[in-house]
Amino acid sequence: MEHNRLAQERIEKVKKLREMGIDPYPYSYKDYVFSSVLLEKYQNLKEGEKGEEKVSIMGRIMTLREMGKASFAHIQDQEGQIQVYIREEELKNYDVFKLVDLGDILGIKGHVFKTKKGEITVWAEEFVLLSKSILPLPDKFHGLQDTEIRYRQRYVDLIANPEVKKTFLLRSKIVSAIREYLDKKGFVEVDIPVLQPVYGGANARPFKTHINAWNLDLFLSISPELYLKRLIVGGYEKVYTICKNFRNEGVDKTHNPEFTMMECYWSGVDYNDMMELTEDLYEYVAEKVLGTTEIVYQGTKISLKKPWKRLTMADALKTMAKIDVEKLSDKEIFKCIEQQRIDAHNLTRGLAIAALFEQLCEEKLIQPIFITDHPRETTPLCKLKRGDPELIERFEPYINGWEIGNGYSELTDPILQKKFLEEQVERGRGGDEEAHQMDTDFIRAMEYGMPPTGGVGIGIDRMVILLANASSIREVIFFPTMKPEN
Repeated sequence: MEHNRLAQERIEKVKKLREMGIDPYPYSYKDYVFSSVLLEKYQNLKEGEKGEEKVSIMGRIMTLREMGKASFAHIQDQEGQIQVYIREEELKNYDVFKLVDLGDILGIKGHVFKTKKGEITVWAEEFVLLSKSILPLPDKFHGLQDTEIRYRQRYVDLIANPEVKKTFLLRSKIVSAIREYLDKKGFVEVDIPVLQPVYGGANARPFKTHINAWNLDLFLSISPELYLKRLIVGGYEKVYTICKNFRNEGVDKTHNPEFTMMECYWSGVDYNDMMELTEDLYEYVAEKVLGTTEIVYQGTKISLKKPWKRLTMADALKTMAKIDVEKLSDKEIFKCIEQQRIDAHNLTRGLAIAALFEQLCEEKLIQPIFITDHPRETTPLCKLKRGDPELIERFEPYINGWEIGNGYSELTDPILQKKFLEEQVERGRGGDEEAHQMDTDFIRAMEYGMPPTGGVGIGIDRMVILLANASSIREVIFFPTMKPEN
């Protein structure tokens, strides 16, 4: 009720402003500077000293203290906050200022000075109301703390919690650093379609949509892999994309149905080279945005400095779970599955081994490490392991118990690729909702000849979680997927 009363009072102020001939929502306000520029430029002013040039700022009023015929306020913009001093006798439109509330957006022109308390302040000589807010901001002492509201109303979260804005500015720098690294390495950035007639490139349930013009079902991309490989066939040596993927799965601290990935392919190399690229990229980005490769995530020290440790999946199970899968029969492996209460439906020997690894080893992989040489059944898109056709040349990098990427020596044999995808189709018929579809056009592309290729996909959201020391993926996605309010 109080919220509604305050909103109604502000609506009345809007009416009063219009009656005074004031537009509470003007069209533009130009040539302003950020608060951080003024705080840096005038930091050496002496107490009481005034700058010579006239400055202009624009921002949201966050605090307001009235002191008779003068007022102090704090204006918040993208870069932070700066204090403003307003005197009734010096402001021609002070009657308009009396209708200002916390949350309103103002334009202020004046000279910078330093108060007796040493705070850099803009002495307002001109003022314009740029946007009259209707809804009051959260209580300044308690802020916006309800995570459910914070994620639904990110716009208020960004206003009330300045550290949130810093997280997303860091995210922007991380994405820029990824691009910078790949561009320097000679990779070409490309786009892939989000709407696809056949989904593929990952084991995941897709989102389905429909194109009315052709009366045809389409799928939102679960991975850019098969399209990027088509470009390698077409003659590109190094390609990458930073894109949205959509997987019809649950939501937890590291999963959101819509997420951002960087995926790249490099002709002439194998999974060893892509592991080096992955650790090199992580080190480069950390140095670029944080100035160090030594981070602390939720109290745990983690070193991103290369080289990262490498361990086969079989050796990980042997050392961390005391299970030597290479010596166990199928029956013994499935007994382990039963003991761990893992659903054995649709599991082969190889998939059972991978399931045991996920259950017993993943959470123990805190420092950066590559888990290599997965069972053949875990993906149909990877070359067989040299010397052991039951394994594939696949790696997954892990940090803090999370899988942060996925890479292969890419399968380039079209005959074998077709056979593996046919096996996936059979798994789909058997009830595996995450099985790959048969993409005949992709097979056709491979039949024209695909060079030896290495590829890797890296989850950008998880990279941001780590480097920003965020507690959840929802803290690093502006608008995470959520149930409707009603």
